Amino acid sequence: MAGPQHEESTTNFVASYKDPSFQERTALAAKALEKALAALAARPTLDPAIAAEREAARLAREAAAAEKSAARKAEIAQAKADKKAAAEAAALASQKPLPTEAELKAARDERYAARKNRKK
Repeated sequence: MAGPQHEESTTNFVASYKDPSFQERTALAAKALEKALAALAARPTLDPAIAAEREAARLAREAAAAEKSAARKAEIAQAKADKKAAAEAAALASQKPLPTEAELKAARDERYAARKNRKK
């Protein structure tokens, strides 16, 4: 083979891994909690003016959303009412008017005359 030759070492170095004990894990968790609490305590407090401004903006967004929702609901209700009115108008248009007494008498007379003509 070309290249440097590799020597085999007679000692094997294997990194040993030891699971941390329960006490070590709880100590690490307590340190992490203390660090998180310290970071939370170090945060600056919220300025009341900024808080009031954010609250006003939130209320304005909610009012706009409620108005938009109400408008949409009204639009849907109007569309349903229009559809119902159109269906009723179509039903009335497709419905035959009831015949008058004179029309009924004329039809009866035609049937009678046709029957008489068949018998002849």
